[in-house]
Amino acid sequence: MFTCILILLTLTQGNRAKDAITPYSESTFATETESVKLSCNYSGSVESLHWYRQYAGSPPQFLILDYYGTKTEAVPLVSGISINHRQEASSVDLEISSAKVTDSALYYCALRPTVTGNTRHTIQKPEKT
Repeated sequence: MFTCILILLTLTQGNRAKDAITPYSESTFATETESVKLSCNYSGSVESLHWYRQYAGSPPQFLILDYYGTKTEAVPLVSGISINHRQEASSVDLEISSAKVTDSALYYCALRPTVTGNTRHTIQKPEKT
């Protein structure tokens, strides 16, 4: 049995200075097949909540987002993950149903799309006419 190491970081890129997102804990340890929940609290006006994963030496990979209650998953789909936005608690969870060694990575929760050059998962509001 191997241990997975999941390190949680946040990217604070909200619309206003009062928008912020912070992790419950900075690291989580799990053994293979365990269910894992990574959680972040946020404050301010939140339209979308994003989760990314980054392996050593690689750019961040988009996993999933919640945009006003609508969930958008990565293409191709990253199996075994889900997002749980708990608005009443101002928090968001990334749930990994059965941890694998390959889940050992840095995980980011963010208020805005954060991957440079990522146009596929950028959300844009229609322009007012």
